[in-house]
Amino acid sequence: MHFYQTERVALFVDGANLYATAKALGFDIDYKRLLALFRQKGHLVRALYYTALIEDQEYSSIRPLIDWLDYNGYTMVTKPTKEFTDSAGRRKIKGNMDIELTVDAMRLAESMDHIVIFSGDGDFKSLVAALQMKGKRVSVVSTLQTQPPMVADELRRQADQFIDLADLEQLIGRDPAARPQRETRTFAPRGAQQFVRADQFQDQDDLPEEV
Repeated sequence: MHFYQTERVALFVDGANLYATAKALGFDIDYKRLLALFRQKGHLVRALYYTALIEDQEYSSIRPLIDWLDYNGYTMVTKPTKEFTDSAGRRKIKGNMDIELTVDAMRLAESMDHIVIFSGDGDFKSLVAALQMKGKRVSVVSTLQTQPPMVADELRRQADQFIDLADLEQLIGRDPAARPQRETRTFAPRGAQQFVRADQFQDQDDLPEEV
């Protein structure tokens, strides 16, 4: 990875895409270590995490992680998923956050020097090109180490720098041995009297995995 120490850096994390990429590589992200890594590389101004949530669900297994991130240096951007029926009559759920990420990146671009996008989605090629036209450096984090690769070729070619997530495993991966047993933590539905807030935990390893 090449960063200048004087650069103002912003991270844009496509939550679902990063999670799928890490799973395909066989490791879990330690989000505290991820922030620490990029704080060493430059002046980290913002770290935004994008994810969709299913509405009208008593309890979402991702909610404790979202709350933890919100209390530990990330700006959370969420929206409800949309349910629809396709032409074959199959129930589908849509939760794409591309528009939100793109709009925020363009808004913040003027006050940033280097933007890091954690996604392999080829739809972000136009965003990368637009940011580069504003004089910004853009790095893309995904992987080529899966079959098929998780990053679109056009996105990788457009980026100023491609960072393979596989190369970061030793720096930002969670230690499986440090994770507590599942039965030691229980989470009540959000809004219930006994709901456990994620800010009560000092370590991400106390939280359940994103699903």
